[in-house]
Amino acid sequence: MKRKICHLTSVHTRKDIRIFQKECLSLAKAGFDVSLIVADGLPDEVDRGVKIYGVAKEASRLKRFVRTSRNVYHKALELNADVYHFHDPELLPYGNRLRKKGYKVIFDSHEDLPRMILGREYLPRFSRKFIAFLLEKYEDYCCKSFNAIIAATPYINKRFLEVNENSVNVNNYPFLDEFKEDKSTREKIENNICYIGGITEIRGLTYLVRAMENSGAILQLAGGITPKSYEMVLTEEAGWKNVKYYGNVSRLEVKKILNQSIAGIVTFLPYPNHINAQPNKLFEYMSAGIPVIASHYPLWKNIIEKYDAGICVDPENSEEIAKAITYLIEHPLDAKTKGANGRRAIEEVFNWEQEEKKLISVYDSMLV
Repeated sequence: MKRKICHLTSVHTRKDIRIFQKECLSLAKAGFDVSLIVADGLPDEVDRGVKIYGVAKEASRLKRFVRTSRNVYHKALELNADVYHFHDPELLPYGNRLRKKGYKVIFDSHEDLPRMILGREYLPRFSRKFIAFLLEKYEDYCCKSFNAIIAATPYINKRFLEVNENSVNVNNYPFLDEFKEDKSTREKIENNICYIGGITEIRGLTYLVRAMENSGAILQLAGGITPKSYEMVLTEEAGWKNVKYYGNVSRLEVKKILNQSIAGIVTFLPYPNHINAQPNKLFEYMSAGIPVIASHYPLWKNIIEKYDAGICVDPENSEEIAKAITYLIEHPLDAKTKGANGRRAIEEVFNWEQEEKKLISVYDSMLV
């Protein structure tokens, strides 16, 4: 008889890359009976063996925190699974309730929430520190009793190992073949570079657009701009004339943009939750076989320099960013070599096919 696993989220979409495309499908492929509860108000469906249940979606953040989380929990109880695997900090109280009822519970920590709060500049500095402190204490308290913690980065895993010895790092690395360069449709344009992802000030986009003014390159920019008013800030920069903005794009369009680019940029600013993070786009660029221009944080620098996969820069120095872009344009053979090095690192180390083995091992050891 197949063991029943239920994934829960009150925040993410039903086809979320980490939750559905990677974890749920990997577990279903491994022979588990997998369900996913998602708060999107859409009809139930079955996709590639995963049963997806939609519950009511609340519009406001406060209602989502209270009512939506409760709706997800009640649906979870109906399914009576062997293991509940949840993905949002706001579901921690319900993880506790499920644990007290005797169910096996896993918390999947995608982000270092306390460090994210410290980076929220719209909050007063004292409030940030106080809220971050309380959140960390509450997360630690809850996670002590859970059967396992899945941590999306080594840094998050190190933190949770201090409160739960069953914490395992399952990185959000790309699939081996999703962004692999398709040589039959290769359209590399010698001065195209790209940034693909959420477009916000703390992700360094102001400095990047400013760098475009004298870099000799065209920036292919894809993703949603938050807040909407930030778009005006960017378009007023002189470098915007060298930006081609696509807005939000599909995964297929992402691959096309990568295929047209000679380098990918990820120059997040030095906020606490960035310095110790492993941004997905770093590995997606490497997966596409293009060199990376990235912030010079020790964790990022160690990866890029170890595999000679790109160039590290000061993310708050537009001139340095522009010089790195110009170098790769003017040295195409070195750019190609760095891109090939990055792709080799993906094939050997940084891929989901390796990470899913760790995920399945957690379940196998829990359900013996």
